[in-house]
Amino acid sequence: MPDVLILVGSESDKPRIEPAFDILLKAGTTFEFHVSSAHRQPAETTELVKGARAKGFKVVIAGAGLSAALPGFAASLTDLPVIGVPFAVGALNGLDALLATAQVPPGVPVACVGIDNARNAAHLALRILKR
Repeated sequence: MPDVLILVGSESDKPRIEPAFDILLKAGTTFEFHVSSAHRQPAETTELVKGARAKGFKVVIAGAGLSAALPGFAASLTDLPVIGVPFAVGALNGLDALLATAQVPPGVPVACVGIDNARNAAHLALRILKR
């Protein structure tokens, strides 16, 4: 069973999250990657995240740009640790995604790494898995 669930909202986001794949693979950590949008496929994304613990996942990494809803959306559906990766897209070059990821409401915790820093998300996931 995979340890880490990795989500992005669009296929075009895949190259931005792929650096996490290498870190996890080198550490021998299993993961599963899905393209599932909080906006375009809310029912499917809900089912995927709500079922994550039952499938054996221990950490969720969610990458998003612009409104960056996916990390907070995922965190609202699970008690697993969620790590948000803001992507550098749009007019603000990721600043809006950074703020949206870091400023989710109280009670819905999301760890936030730097803009386009999927590598740090993978390193953080590995540290969480070691506890």
